[in-house]
Amino acid sequence: MSNLSRRKVLSLGAALGLVGAAGTSEAWAWSPADSVAGYGAGTDPEYVWDDEVDQLLVTLLKEGRIPAVNSAMESWVNNNDPLPTGFPAGLTAWLQKVNKLPTWADSAKLARAADFNRRKDTYLFMLYGLGSGIMSTVIPREAKSVYWSAGGADMKDRAAKTFTFGYDLAQLKGFEPEGQFVVTANKTRLVHAAVRHLLPQSPHWTAVSDQKIPISNADILVTFHSLGTYVRRKLLDWKVPFPAEDQEAFLHSWQVALHLLGVREEYIPKSWAAAEAQSAQVLTPILAPSTEGIKLAEDLLGLPSQLDLGVTRGFLNEFVRYVLSDQIGDWLSLKRDPAAAALIRGVWPAYIKFREGLIDVAPGGFYMFDQFVRALAMGFLNNGQSGTTTPIVIPTGNRQGS
Repeated sequence: MSNLSRRKVLSLGAALGLVGAAGTSEAWAWSPADSVAGYGAGTDPEYVWDDEVDQLLVTLLKEGRIPAVNSAMESWVNNNDPLPTGFPAGLTAWLQKVNKLPTWADSAKLARAADFNRRKDTYLFMLYGLGSGIMSTVIPREAKSVYWSAGGADMKDRAAKTFTFGYDLAQLKGFEPEGQFVVTANKTRLVHAAVRHLLPQSPHWTAVSDQKIPISNADILVTFHSLGTYVRRKLLDWKVPFPAEDQEAFLHSWQVALHLLGVREEYIPKSWAAAEAQSAQVLTPILAPSTEGIKLAEDLLGLPSQLDLGVTRGFLNEFVRYVLSDQIGDWLSLKRDPAAAALIRGVWPAYIKFREGLIDVAPGGFYMFDQFVRALAMGFLNNGQSGTTTPIVIPTGNRQGS
């Protein structure tokens, strides 16, 4: 890596609060001693997928059984729901093994994390939506995989499904029997397995990808760091009250989520220090623009205008720049809006202080921010319509050329 590009990586990482002084090596060097398992072979997760369910989905796709599976999945919603009788025997047998929390899951920590998510939902919606969501478009592998998969053709629906995952993760009882996250995570894991089989058949994806098989354990870890690790760091940067117990619980909910998504325990960080060290190695150095990512960002930032949320595109552009960086804004060609930038930089810190009870008088623009955040969240969650969250379905093909 040249000195110039290294400086750019470190500068961008500092802007995002994601990188330490080391953190630019391309070789896997993160120690499994820092994982929830506490040990491991040290195999690069770049070459680790989800072998058993991957083979299962190959068979189901080749036999044309996915439409029937998707129909059967419609009634499978809550964690304590019985597995649908319409599932093939092999799928049922696999789900009977994985459709449960790991033995090390701590119910008290999960409950605390859910309560934290409820208390800080305003910030989380903004950071997950306009922070992590747009960051995903400058993670080249993720952007290319999303764009050329079936979901990339309808980003409104794709965003709604992503919000369904996040919403179920953050539910007050999301991990409990009456919650929905365990089921949602397993549905997502099935989608990942299907995409791993389908995308290598796309000539469009293979022409631009540096992978032979997408969505490795490493890719899922990168996504985690663009979500959980990034959000924690921004909350601390914004001086949102975030006690150590809440931080530990927040991490634990993501540890369990990674397990449910099929990430091996030797790769799941045991602490935030371990998570940040891993993020510095696997996320920050790879951030870059791509043709697919620029298109996806434009699609995502165009969604709020379809939902009539009452803010300008300039406001959205400037909030992305505020929560990510001007460099990422420039990569995505987000036009500047000086008035919106001044409003955000002037009001948002005061908005946080007022919400947290640190000042007595609401700043000008408080209610505009408050209503916008909630409308943005519910708009994506419900695909712009009233009703339940958008169901997750297994794809049977890829996006066609465009």
